[in-house]
Amino acid sequence: MQFFSFYNKLQFSYFYGMQALLNRIQSTSALSPQTLTTFANAWQHWSVPKDYVLLKENTVSDYIYFVSKGVARIYYYKNGREITEWIAMEDTFLLSIISFFKRTPSKLIIHTVETSEIMGIHHDTLMELCNQHHEIERWLRKLVTSSLILSQYRMDSIQFEPAQQRYERLMEKNPSIIQRVPLSYIASFLGITQETLSRIRANR
Repeated sequence: MQFFSFYNKLQFSYFYGMQALLNRIQSTSALSPQTLTTFANAWQHWSVPKDYVLLKENTVSDYIYFVSKGVARIYYYKNGREITEWIAMEDTFLLSIISFFKRTPSKLIIHTVETSEIMGIHHDTLMELCNQHHEIERWLRKLVTSSLILSQYRMDSIQFEPAQQRYERLMEKNPSIIQRVPLSYIASFLGITQETLSRIRANR
């Protein structure tokens, strides 16, 4: 009985994750039903615990990931300190772009911040599908373009916006992040110290 309960839970997690993935794929660049089915069958699913490492430092990034449930973080080390580059909550794709496309070891680390349901597609599979389906190639181009634009927005925000405004924008987009992600990660992502983040929160 326990086995079947566990199996049913896995099935539910997979189908829930797949539906979320399909919705996100279509919102990025709509695919025809046949191409969407082919694309969906190429994605893998993992149920992983908190602090599970999806990408180790100095290894090649083989997957584009999609968080269907949970939270994942991209970070790197600088002068012995962890610097958070991205925090991905539900319905978000994430990857180490340079490593994924250039096939070189990544300086970035990707790990889960809480128990998560993750979908992923391997680089070689994706490249093969792009060669076979123009729709998928177009989807990938739009995904990468969107990712680069978001990265630029974040850099502009750190350079030109005051810390208070950065925090308010983050809370507007992800109001639950403060309960789900350690303050040290959030502060690093915002480009401020944890002490500054605490003062901002105290003054709200």
